[in-house]
Amino acid sequence: MTLSDRALRRLRWIAALVIALGFTVSFTLELLSRPDEAVFSVLLLTFPLVGFVVISRRPRATLGWLMVGVGLAFAWPFTPYGVYAMQPGREHLPYAEVALALGGPDWLPFIGISGYLLLLFPDGHLPSPRWRWFAWGCGIALASLVPLIWVAPGDFADAGFPEVQNPLAFEALTPLEPVFIVLLFAVPALIAGGAIALIVRLRRTRDDVVRHQIRWLTYVAALIAVIFALAFVPTLNEDATWTGWVQNLSALSFMLIPVAIGIAVLRYRLYDIDVVIRKTVVAAVLAAFVVLVYVGIVVGIGTVVGRRDESSSFLTIAAAGVVALVFQPLRTRARRLADRIVYGRRATPYQVLGTFGDQLAGTYSSDDVVPRIARVLAEGVGAERARVWLRVGDDLRVVGRWPADATDDGSDDLTTEVRHQGEDLGALSVSMPGNDPMNETKEELVRHLAGQAGLVLSNVRLTEELRARLDDLRAAQKRLVTAQDAERKRLERNIHDGAQQQLVALAVKLKLADSLVDRDTAKAHDALSQLQADTTRTLEDLRDLARGIYPPLLADEGLAAALSAQARRAAIPVGVDVALDRRYPPEVEAAVYFSCLEALQNVAKYADASMAAVLVRDDAEELVFEVSDDGRGFDPSVNGRGTGLQGIADRLGALDGTLEVRSAPGEGTVVTGRIAVAAAARPPVTTGVAAG
Repeated sequence: MTLSDRALRRLRWIAALVIALGFTVSFTLELLSRPDEAVFSVLLLTFPLVGFVVISRRPRATLGWLMVGVGLAFAWPFTPYGVYAMQPGREHLPYAEVALALGGPDWLPFIGISGYLLLLFPDGHLPSPRWRWFAWGCGIALASLVPLIWVAPGDFADAGFPEVQNPLAFEALTPLEPVFIVLLFAVPALIAGGAIALIVRLRRTRDDVVRHQIRWLTYVAALIAVIFALAFVPTLNEDATWTGWVQNLSALSFMLIPVAIGIAVLRYRLYDIDVVIRKTVVAAVLAAFVVLVYVGIVVGIGTVVGRRDESSSFLTIAAAGVVALVFQPLRTRARRLADRIVYGRRATPYQVLGTFGDQLAGTYSSDDVVPRIARVLAEGVGAERARVWLRVGDDLRVVGRWPADATDDGSDDLTTEVRHQGEDLGALSVSMPGNDPMNETKEELVRHLAGQAGLVLSNVRLTEELRARLDDLRAAQKRLVTAQDAERKRLERNIHDGAQQQLVALAVKLKLADSLVDRDTAKAHDALSQLQADTTRTLEDLRDLARGIYPPLLADEGLAAALSAQARRAAIPVGVDVALDRRYPPEVEAAVYFSCLEALQNVAKYADASMAAVLVRDDAEELVFEVSDDGRGFDPSVNGRGTGLQGIADRLGALDGTLEVRSAPGEGTVVTGRIAVAAAARPPVTTGVAAG
């Protein structure tokens, strides 16, 4: 069953009431019977006091409840009552011997819980699961010792009454004394284990704050272990004169544990305890002031002048007036004192501004100065995050942050514009921790830093603009070189895919005409006449390409006419089917045109086909072309793409197009290309069908 935070808070108040009543009774009895022991009781209060501070902020903090447990263990005044009742002249008080017996093991919770504080510090968990057996073993041993001490035969020499025997003793347990001694070794084992656990944590952690928290308690644990070991040695020699004070010193040394934990809580903000401490300090200072003023005026002056009703009322009113006049200034000073206690010696605004100027004086690089601004800003106001913003156009972008790994998520508590000569250059922003909010002093400091940062951000923006212009210049140069390379490659592909294909066809026709010279002179003359016409057209195409323009027929009449004209020049019959109802951008039509010519050239050179077909269609928002043949085909997974097919792929890739090749040995080849295009506002064209 898990208690709610509300129930834990109620339990905290109940524990505080029990400890307060028990301490009052115990302290009173010890003052009356043995005043020297009363000092120990006062020092013992450090455990519950630190524990209450911790659980006031973290109701479920294990360490806080353990320290409260030490106070509860000593809240039962068995031993003080037994000692008081055993004093001469008080023989009538009942159950003195029983009280001494019940108070016998009161040192076990004190030392045992101290050992567990060492073992569980600072997060309330064991260093690792492998420590469970040790923690459980020591706990069972300590729990077993309590009833054994209650019923163990013996006297109360430690309490100063060696003649009084334990009334709860069982003589039959005398043979179990070796077991008692074995269980007793769990006490030094727990202390030593706690010290080792702290050392293990100290070596494992990489967090500087956690290391500082653990280091304080590690030093204390080492000191306690040494003194505690010395306290066990004198028991071997009862005549040693230093037995008493070493044992007392050993007991008092355990008081350093809550002190070390308190320092970790206070100085290194363990458990986010800052708010509680600050409010406690402020309230304590104000309460002490009110009490002193009232005592000083009403009691002190009233005693001097005599206590009459009229003067008493006047002095009370005067004390109230003094409190009212001084309360607000004193409250401000109390807050400063609380901040000094909680946060240490934070630099004054003048010191922060001086440090900022020194930082800028030794900095020459804009890459270094902006992070320094953020760091000085964060450290000056105690911010969790500080950011430096630079205005670029209408946008603000972060150019520096502290700490360096801080994220840019979330909003900031304060954002102050940075201006220089009336120009908005950017801003400084800070995000404050919840336990140290923004106030007027910090806001003023941020504004002063923003004023000093104006010239710096002006220079940074000039540097950024220069870098941007250099980047634009480099990008323009790169685009120019890329465009030149692309144009050169385009011209090369156009020559390769256009004029070269025509020249290949001329070579094939020349070979055919040569074979007809001896067999059929008439057909040879007709072939030569056709070759002359094809040569003239090829020459015109070369001249057009040399002038850097597309084929005139493609530019004027579109893909249907241009592909039909090329099909008529092919060495084998080529069917052309262009089903388009609109024109496309020139670069798209040129890509399709030259890709089809390259595919037909591959058919003429490698396919050994008897016929080919070209299909061009508008498929939704894609322009699709397909070149097929009935040649011998090939296996694309084995042969891959040659220079021609790779050129088509590159040409289509420049327009975000794709190429697909389907082929198999003996089944011909189909080359399909796709280019995503939108409708172009050009005159529609009719479907053209031609055969070569």
